[in-house]
Amino acid sequence: MPDETVVNGATIDMESWVCPMPLRDSPNIVMGHGGGGAMSGELIEHLFLPAFGAAADAGLGDSAVVTLGGVRLAFSTDSFVVKPLIFPGGSIGDLAVNGTVNDLAMSGARPMVLSTAFILEEGTALADIAQVAKAVGTAALAAGVTLVTGDTKVVDSGHGDGIFINTAGIGLVDEGVDIRPQRARPGDVVIVSGDIGVHGVAVMSCREGLEFGTTVCSDTAPLNGLVAAMLATGADLHVMRDPTRGGVSATLNEIARAAKVGVALDERKLPVPAAVRDACGLLGLDPMYVANEGKLVAFVAPEEADMVLAAMREHPLGSRAAAIGVCVVEHPGMVVARTALGGTRVVDLPAGEQLPRIC
Repeated sequence: MPDETVVNGATIDMESWVCPMPLRDSPNIVMGHGGGGAMSGELIEHLFLPAFGAAADAGLGDSAVVTLGGVRLAFSTDSFVVKPLIFPGGSIGDLAVNGTVNDLAMSGARPMVLSTAFILEEGTALADIAQVAKAVGTAALAAGVTLVTGDTKVVDSGHGDGIFINTAGIGLVDEGVDIRPQRARPGDVVIVSGDIGVHGVAVMSCREGLEFGTTVCSDTAPLNGLVAAMLATGADLHVMRDPTRGGVSATLNEIARAAKVGVALDERKLPVPAAVRDACGLLGLDPMYVANEGKLVAFVAPEEADMVLAAMREHPLGSRAAAIGVCVVEHPGMVVARTALGGTRVVDLPAGEQLPRIC
């Protein structure tokens, strides 16, 4: 392969790309370990959980529901290292707020408070930090959460990438709400709240200077309002997840394995915008594996699916919600998709991440 290639007039240095899916037996950390796929799972299962020992809850997830003093709380933490810091439709600042708000909302919680920790590289322009910090405040107001505590650290020049952010959040969970991957059951309808693959393509197009005939903007957004509308229907929502790293594929595989059920999709029903489809075709990517930052996947009992879909479509962030498949008894732990040509393919858990550093 040549060292450089040209796409739509932009010269891309292929040697600067880091393979996100290296060999599994690497003795050192590689980019694939942070991609949210099989390698991330192996790192948690075979390194972190044994190292934590009895102190760890083996159900570690994006958020956890705990009862303290008789109050049900959801707790979550996340770190953000996206490159570039500013991208079409958002920045690392609003991404950090929305990511943690969404993790809390996927437990059915009402996000209330967040912490923010900034790791700054020496030499980073104060104007850039101010722009990101303003985005954090604006996003928090939009999501209805309060920033209550935080921390700042500075690392030597060359030992960071401008700005890294960690956010942690706490939300309130009402009695009777029980939303978790293990509750998926055969017959459940699988719903996605809108167009998939948008965030990953937006970041990649900005990072590599690619043009696809139109600007693809990130879908980063707080989903707690959409979740509240879904809960207000009174439906018993079994599972909700935001398909970030690893995309819809990783999320559905994780749910299928947690609940020991199969998932059968209809690819023709996947809401993939034309710009994302064209970009993925050009780059050799599958939209189902590309990250989202303002979408959710829900598993809902068949008798309540139409009611939930109607409520979602009334909300601005769910106007393109679609039923994309069902939960089945067959092939437990696996996701399969019926293609537009009438065939069937396995949609496996990605090893790493097609597009590293997207959140």
